[in-house]
Amino acid sequence: MLSRSSLLNSLHNSSSRPVSKRPYLYLLSAQCRGLLTLAIESSCDDTAVAILEKHDNQSIKTHQDSLSETLKKENAATPRVILHFNEKITSDNVVFRGIHPIASLESHQKHLAELVKRALKYLPEADEAADSAHGGRTLDVVVDGASRRKKMPDFVTVTRGPGMRSSLAVGLNTAKGLAVAWQVPLLGVHHMQAHALTPRFVSTLEDIDNQGIGKPEFPFLSLLVSGGHTLLLHSKGLTDHEILVETSDVAIGDALDKMARAILPTKIVEEDQSAMYGALLENYAFPTSRIGSSDEPYDYDSYIAEVKDPVNLLKRRPNSRPLLTKYGWAYTPPLMETRGGRKKSSMEYCFTGLVSATARFTESRYHFDPATDEIVKGDPRNPMSLEEFPEDERRTMAREVMRVSFEHLASRIVMAITALLEPSSPSSEDGDKHPCKTIVVAGGVASNKYLGHVLAKALQEKGLGDIEVLFPPPKYCTDNAAMIAWAGMEMFEEGWESGLGVDALRKWSMDSRGGDGGIIGVTGWVRRA
Repeated sequence: MLSRSSLLNSLHNSSSRPVSKRPYLYLLSAQCRGLLTLAIESSCDDTAVAILEKHDNQSIKTHQDSLSETLKKENAATPRVILHFNEKITSDNVVFRGIHPIASLESHQKHLAELVKRALKYLPEADEAADSAHGGRTLDVVVDGASRRKKMPDFVTVTRGPGMRSSLAVGLNTAKGLAVAWQVPLLGVHHMQAHALTPRFVSTLEDIDNQGIGKPEFPFLSLLVSGGHTLLLHSKGLTDHEILVETSDVAIGDALDKMARAILPTKIVEEDQSAMYGALLENYAFPTSRIGSSDEPYDYDSYIAEVKDPVNLLKRRPNSRPLLTKYGWAYTPPLMETRGGRKKSSMEYCFTGLVSATARFTESRYHFDPATDEIVKGDPRNPMSLEEFPEDERRTMAREVMRVSFEHLASRIVMAITALLEPSSPSSEDGDKHPCKTIVVAGGVASNKYLGHVLAKALQEKGLGDIEVLFPPPKYCTDNAAMIAWAGMEMFEEGWESGLGVDALRKWSMDSRGGDGGIIGVTGWVRRA
């Protein structure tokens, strides 16, 4: 197998990857005023389109004159990045109680073209200065019945993988068509790489979306948690990511969805129109936490499960022993009770045990009888329905399953950081560079505020409280085209493009040590000279 350095050299020098000499490379010259891209995301059930512009500190004209005036008054220099458009449409999966590939495909086919058409109206206005800087490359777009001259995107960005191949193909083929029609480059990016780069993107937004997030500089740890992935990576560079921990069974987002459907009252599940059961579980567990708001965070420290043995609670350490609740059930931390204890320190994530335990608990083999204040063993032949559970028991179950899941995530982060700090670790050879000063948490599950609390608490207890943990705003945690646009910006600036013959990739590793060579190990990349 090629070493990473050999692989990079082959990618840079191989004659099979042509060196671009296209006329639009004036964009990277000293006279460059910035970059503009239209991005498409269609890896799963979200159809998303964004228009992102990155530029210098000179004044530019946006599609909203009022916004331009406000920015001029508040800041002499315009923002480094302007997100002109960022919208998505999610397929209706309610009847399937989860993501359905055919429903997602049909939703992409129905909505993507309309979203692109709408996005074009939000391209920045072209002016004489823009015409000069961009060689007169503009588009005529009909807005409110009148033709308006707009800046043409400098390249088209699209999610190439990983994801559902049929869904990816809709976005990829649309992006190819736009790139050919406009005679601009195509850039197919890695979906999970885009998630990992999201805090870098958000840090450039000089508006309310920024929320004071600093731009993480490489190297940092990336915890990517979603319905399809659970990865802990050592992100050393834009395309250099080493997998430290990954799930050995199901992704945490998928596990939380399954447990939510088992725990939540039927009425809540049936009335919800989003099929985002993990978010429903969080709202149900902490109903006053004002999920998604900018208000004061919920006081999670005030939550302590009522237990059978308060003495054990005082002795307990995170992810160390099951916490027996007064209802007679306890969630055992994953990988704790394995044969010989061999898995206790293994660098992997495992969530199926929690899913199975939730199914057992909700079948009421044991339940708390408020009438007698005692734990009663249920009859397996005639299990109690979930609707007969007391409200406080269901809420406790929701909180406990999240606590144990998130402590499991935190335990491997602590183990990974400890290993990176070891004198024998390659990452510690450079005494002037700390191997990890920042942890980036991204993906749909990153929007869970209780996760942030559990991670911060675990790091503090292990003497690692000085490590910065960054969470994007909730709307950038879930799949969106803005993060795809930003990943495209970073890759384009590094000289990467995609050939028009690239195909959608259902699986695609981020680790260059993997079988497919990682982000730049797959075929189809074009490296500019």
